[in-house]
Amino acid sequence: MKKLLKNVSLLCVLPFAFNASAQQAKSLDELLTQLEQGQIAQSEQNRQREAVFLAKQDQQERLLAQAKNLRDQAVELSNDLEETFQFNEINIANKADALNQRMGELKELFGVLQQVAGDTQSKFQTSVISAQLPNRGQFLNEFAQSMASTSKLASIEEIERLWFELQREMTQSGKVHKFTREVVAADGSKADQEVIRIGGFNLVSQGKYLEYVDETGSVAELIRQPASRYLASAQQLTTATNEAVQFALDPTGGSILGLLVQAPNTEERIDQGGPVGYVILALGAIGLLIAIERFITLFLIGSKVNRQLKSDTAAQDNPLGRVMQVKDENASADTETLELKLSERILAEVPRLTSRLTIIKIISVVAPLIGLLGTVVGMINTFQAITLFGTGDPKLMAGGISQALVTTVLGLVVAIPMVFLSTMLNTRSRGIINILQQQSAGIIAERAERAEKGA
Repeated sequence: MKKLLKNVSLLCVLPFAFNASAQQAKSLDELLTQLEQGQIAQSEQNRQREAVFLAKQDQQERLLAQAKNLRDQAVELSNDLEETFQFNEINIANKADALNQRMGELKELFGVLQQVAGDTQSKFQTSVISAQLPNRGQFLNEFAQSMASTSKLASIEEIERLWFELQREMTQSGKVHKFTREVVAADGSKADQEVIRIGGFNLVSQGKYLEYVDETGSVAELIRQPASRYLASAQQLTTATNEAVQFALDPTGGSILGLLVQAPNTEERIDQGGPVGYVILALGAIGLLIAIERFITLFLIGSKVNRQLKSDTAAQDNPLGRVMQVKDENASADTETLELKLSERILAEVPRLTSRLTIIKIISVVAPLIGLLGTVVGMINTFQAITLFGTGDPKLMAGGISQALVTTVLGLVVAIPMVFLSTMLNTRSRGIINILQQQSAGIIAERAERAEKGA
């Protein structure tokens, strides 16, 4: 029985909330009383809540009515604005058509003005005249942008200003003018220098060519100057006062000068040949030194032989004198023995006269073959570049092609002079040998005549 009462008490207590000060029921009657009081209190709270909710219902209805009223006003305003927007669009279109009809050819004129202003502004950016007259393109840029972004008509003052800038550009293009401004040297230093502007073509200072950098508006010395013959004319122009000076100007405004500067010089051309090119040049230098030595030697020998031809006394300092000494040393010998002795002496002199001439001849033959080897190597490098990178960028193939062509040129440059030198030296040495043979034949003939007379 006690267990049943305990479960009933737990089921009854769970749905209700009791005060913290409530005492625990001691009997079933007290528990029933407390439950009844709790139900009465709960009902009272529910009635209060319901009263509060009913009291605020009118307020919620008023707020809902206000929100609906605001929504209706916004919808009405949106309709009014949409009607106004459509009306304005129609009005703007009508006025634009009327403006186009009234402007007629004048609109085409302003379009041409806008185009001319844009083209002139881009021309002024790269013109060397801007080095002396800066900020000329600012007005043209603003003028072109204002006409492009808006339908504003150009004023008479703006049209006259555009005409003035065009006329000033043409006038300054025909003048040589000196002015002072900051110049950036090739090493990066800056200094004020006297700059000579030759029309709209070139800038020169202290005998060197300058360039106008439009991105920064600065004047800089070319890092690499053109050939000396062009610098000579620039130096003459720098030092000239009132006399006429021949000057190599660039009519393209810097394009041709840029190509001249980028063109490789002789040293760079040779370097493009690579190791094969240096081998060819080394062979050419060796052949040239041998040729010079042979020319000097044969010239001195030829001079001594010519002096010996005019003297009857044999000298030891020349081949002819040594050949003539054979006659004196074999005065009692017969004709056949003398002939053999003279032939022996001439054969001993021939190697001294033709020494190292074969090397020059070999170089003249080998040099073009080595050049052909360099050509093959260069083409192999070119095909390797094509295999790796394709044919989209010609610069990747330029190295191999340059090596192929330069080595061929170097081989021919070395071979052609070597052929001439070898031929000339052979001719000169053969001439001296012929003199020796002629004199030897004369000596033999003289000895034979004496032998016949003695017999």
